[in-house]
Amino acid sequence: MTTTKTPRTPKARSHESKRGLILLFIGLMLSMLLASLSQTVLSAAMPTMVGELNGVENMLWIMTAYILASTITMPIYGKLGDLIGRKGLLIAAILLFMAGSVIGGLAGDMNVLIIGRVVQGLGGGGLMILAQAIIADVVPARERGKYMGVMGAVFAVSSVAGPLLGGWFTEGIGWRWTFWINIPLGILALVAAVAFLHLPKRDTGTVKIDG
Repeated sequence: MTTTKTPRTPKARSHESKRGLILLFIGLMLSMLLASLSQTVLSAAMPTMVGELNGVENMLWIMTAYILASTITMPIYGKLGDLIGRKGLLIAAILLFMAGSVIGGLAGDMNVLIIGRVVQGLGGGGLMILAQAIIADVVPARERGKYMGVMGAVFAVSSVAGPLLGGWFTEGIGWRWTFWINIPLGILALVAAVAFLHLPKRDTGTVKIDG
């Protein structure tokens, strides 16, 4: 007589509960907000910033450095996420973005500021692509459009709030807070990623990188 073993039901993950999914979603929205706000918040602060650092001739590189770095890294994050999983990459992207914010906040000249923007871009590219990919991983297909729509609204919010915040920081506590504001937001996004993001392990043994 043969017996069959009933497969054990896997333990429920945090994102499988409504509360866990909402907390994770808030963290992913913060990640998207970090990436999108970093562009708009500097627009109002830039004249004061480049004047203080004597770098008017390099002003365009403040935006260009970020855009180039994030654009180059987006497909890399996407491919690596398929190969090795997205949680570790998202955490690395948040840490990179926060490191770039610290460099920018401490910058004493334009060269250091541009380096900070490059480091921000290296993390920002991952924040953009991974947040959307993770939603596709953890949200059922029938509900995905609703969540994606809310995440898309983050760009609209940042386009309005960014210049207002940048102007308020510049006129008040100083333009460097356009970078320091990313630290508490990044910490919240990091906590959400570590605590609430649980994705199934990937079988990396059969995955091959296209030649």
